[in-house]
Amino acid sequence: MFEFEVQHTDGRARIAQFHTPRGTVTTPMFMPVGTQGTVKGISPQELTDIQSQMILANTYHLMLRPGEALVEAHGGLPGFTGYPGPFLTDSGGFQVMSLGHMRKITEAGVVFKSHLDGRMVDLSPERSVEVQQALGADVIMAFDECPPFPAEREYIERSLERTVRWLERCLTIKSRPEQALFAIVQGGIHLDLRARSLELTLPFGTPGFAIGGLAVGESKAEMYPAVAFTAQHLPEQRPRYLMGVGHPEDLVAGIALGVDMFDCVYPTRTGRFGYALTDDGRLNMNSSAPRTALEPIDPDCDCYACRQYSRAYLAHLVRAEEMLAPRMLSLHNLRYLHRLVERTRRAIETGTLHDWALAWAQRYFKGTVPEWFLRALDTGKSMQGGGVR
Repeated sequence: MFEFEVQHTDGRARIAQFHTPRGTVTTPMFMPVGTQGTVKGISPQELTDIQSQMILANTYHLMLRPGEALVEAHGGLPGFTGYPGPFLTDSGGFQVMSLGHMRKITEAGVVFKSHLDGRMVDLSPERSVEVQQALGADVIMAFDECPPFPAEREYIERSLERTVRWLERCLTIKSRPEQALFAIVQGGIHLDLRARSLELTLPFGTPGFAIGGLAVGESKAEMYPAVAFTAQHLPEQRPRYLMGVGHPEDLVAGIALGVDMFDCVYPTRTGRFGYALTDDGRLNMNSSAPRTALEPIDPDCDCYACRQYSRAYLAHLVRAEEMLAPRMLSLHNLRYLHRLVERTRRAIETGTLHDWALAWAQRYFKGTVPEWFLRALDTGKSMQGGGVR
């Protein structure tokens, strides 16, 4: 039911077909985030038009409102939301961990105070899987503990071991074969703890594996050695998912290191703040430059906003605080990331990813490419194969 077929490789980067019950997706891919069962401001038809392949929905938010029973009564997320393609649900763990003083972690799970009405809510590994099964996503995530940054090394070590025990409980309660449960590798930025997490997690042989515990406050120079190390040691014939990461430079670097799946609120949040993503970096639509510019955001982009509107018109909408502005900027930003991934796929097919990515980065970073990015490209290029087959 869930198959992952690698078709092309270039160093560590690869193109694959990931077969799910609701359709086959091509990786690498970026997943728009639909926290509340909707990608903010974007309709399901628009998501289809810009060639989104899989949408992420949030267990924490949907269990609190409207409740998983109502979603299940619609036949799961596709019936509830109107988006017909595959879904991935996170476990709720990251949101709960981010509540800080409003939650308490024990071996049983987490007790937290709802941000909606203040009531106390229990979320255990078993409860997380039960909710995700009711939501009906194609890919569901194991309930994990995501330590903040910075955190004491001893805490990270205890946390990753608890995450493995929680994984075992998730797999015990899971009952729907039409859903793939991904395990999550933790360990922070400590490579030896990443190795320990891999040692404990890989024997479960889940249909896919996620790289968790990153993009939580550490620098990219600290983050990418952990991404490179973890991705290198994950199975070749399973999808690799870098959780919560989605800046353009992160997609290119992560793909070079062998990552297949990404998600992030960045493109829609950036659009709501009045920024457009381009190969020349972020375009500030609040600035004076676009106010009289007659060209589209990106003449190479095929999204509705770029086909229909000028920079000047969109800048006018931003200044006038019209609702169309954040919608169109969010739509463009999502399509930009999808197109960026599509371009990396073409480069992988032709064996030119390293050179293409370097040229892209020189333009995107305006000539001064960060050292962490260069190291990621070189590491990915030098790694042929590897991992667990």
